[in-house]
Amino acid sequence: HVAFHASPKIDLPFSLFLLSVASSWGQESVRPSLVDVPYGPHKAQVVDVYLPKSEKPAPVMIQIHGGGWRAGSKKQVPSFLKQAVGQGWLAVVSVEYRFTDVAVHPAQTNDCLRAIQFVRSRAKEWKIDPSRLGVTGGSAGGHLSMFVATHPDLADPDSEDPVARQSSRAQCSVPFAGPSDWSLLSSIRHDHPAYRQLIGHEPGTPFAKMKEERMRSVSPLTYVSADDPPMMIVHGDADVIVPFAHAQSMFKGLKGAGVEAELLRVKGGRHNVSGAGRLEFYGPAIPFIKKHLKVE
Repeated sequence: HVAFHASPKIDLPFSLFLLSVASSWGQESVRPSLVDVPYGPHKAQVVDVYLPKSEKPAPVMIQIHGGGWRAGSKKQVPSFLKQAVGQGWLAVVSVEYRFTDVAVHPAQTNDCLRAIQFVRSRAKEWKIDPSRLGVTGGSAGGHLSMFVATHPDLADPDSEDPVARQSSRAQCSVPFAGPSDWSLLSSIRHDHPAYRQLIGHEPGTPFAKMKEERMRSVSPLTYVSADDPPMMIVHGDADVIVPFAHAQSMFKGLKGAGVEAELLRVKGGRHNVSGAGRLEFYGPAIPFIKKHLKVE
């Protein structure tokens, strides 16, 4: 059954609307508790950590920013995540990663997987619950949050590296306007150069000359399996940067594998959906996150 929300504005409870108005005033006072904590040797391999005032270990969302895999900043944290930190029910870790001018795929996905393992390795110190970890992001960050959610667990219990012993899996994923399926470049125009740059091709390279193995390895759809965590895909159906077909392709793949998935179709939504800045974009994500990270 297809969980299309044709009119998200109407679906939202009024209390959520009031919540967003009330808490949007206070979100800017939410500052990171820790800045530029390194999870690897490269200067880009750092995270910012937002910790709530909480008696018990808090669940955590990993936030991965967008910017075509070659721009943007971990300082870009959607307001709804800051609000959750301010309300005391969620920790947020915002990830920086290597851009394509430094290294192409799989550098970005490897960095995000490693960052998840690193966060778990610091769970006791930061008072977060390693068994309640979700991942989110928009645009390139949407791609990366789908990728890490579907990728097999990298945990190596026998490793001498305490970070590598940790699980890289998430308990849920909320990608906003992320690309999932590079095979669509054959049938739909993708003018943005980033799709090709990410896998080491020059901008404008014809689809026929792109390496199939690279396109498969970069597509989150490739890794979908029955043990994947629940995913809520949020995407505008008028997006020309990341066509809506990416959301449909991923949703179909997840449902076909028996994975719990929802597709929030934002009517007339363009690529601005990726910023998760409006209630109609992020509103339904809040109960989804609370359910799957077991927030009472």
